Amino acid sequence: MSKNLEHQFSMLVREVRKEYVGNGPKEISTRFVGNWAISEMKGNLTNVEKFMISSEQGKQMVHEARTKMVKQIYKKDEVVNKFEALMGAKVLRMFSDINIDEDIAMTVFVFEQSIESKEK
Repeated sequence: MSKNLEHQFSMLVREVRKEYVGNGPKEISTRFVGNWAISEMKGNLTNVEKFMISSEQGKQMVHEARTKMVKQIYKKDEVVNKFEALMGAKVLRMFSDINIDEDIAMTVFVFEQSIESKEK
């Protein structure tokens, strides 16, 4: 398994998040398991979002906005194409969620074939 490819994948996730959300996560790590790429991101929330989550309603709003927005980003052809080009495999689906209290997000990309042993 190529740690370099995992790093490249993480940097692409950060680049996409920064482009579409306005900031990328402070920490990101990616692991390949079979046909999944699992990215864990820490330090995702903006200062405005951190202020908003001081109330329960604010937490709900930030969570909903973050999860819906991320899912919309990863539906864009130009974004999907970047991941497919890097991995040499078609993206079948993507799952994403964020734990607002801990400021940790997880995104799982499901590819059409195993990516675990890919070398670049």
